[in-house]
Amino acid sequence: QVQLVESGGGLVQAGGSLRLSCAASKGTLSNAAVAWFRQDSGKEREFVSVISFPGASTWYSDFVGGRFTISRDNDKNTVYLQMNNLEPDDTAAYYCAADFEQSFYSDYSDASRRGRYDYWGQGTQVTVSS
Repeated sequence: QVQLVESGGGLVQAGGSLRLSCAASKGTLSNAAVAWFRQDSGKEREFVSVISFPGASTWYSDFVGGRFTISRDNDKNTVYLQMNNLEPDDTAAYYCAADFEQSFYSDYSDASRRGRYDYWGQGTQVTVSS
């Protein structure tokens, strides 16, 4: 069974950057679409971005506004989320999730649906100070 492990979170000032990683500690991410979600305390978990396998297709939530880039290195079995120009509203726990039943999405509503993803990591905290 696949286990996902996130890393790369931390404390950063507004305008700074972080790169999150999602690695499969057991199993492989081959043939899986991999997404990032985030959840701030007291709020619903929300979709951030997803990348298809092997990586030609991506989707982003509107709030990303061109600041984040999702990518994957299939040789390293890892998916990344490069986050630039971070804002205090980006403060949240960030979770990666994998969908092994579908490696590609044709529309945003399907890609962003939490129920599509069967495997989740434990999360990594991102805190952006003003």
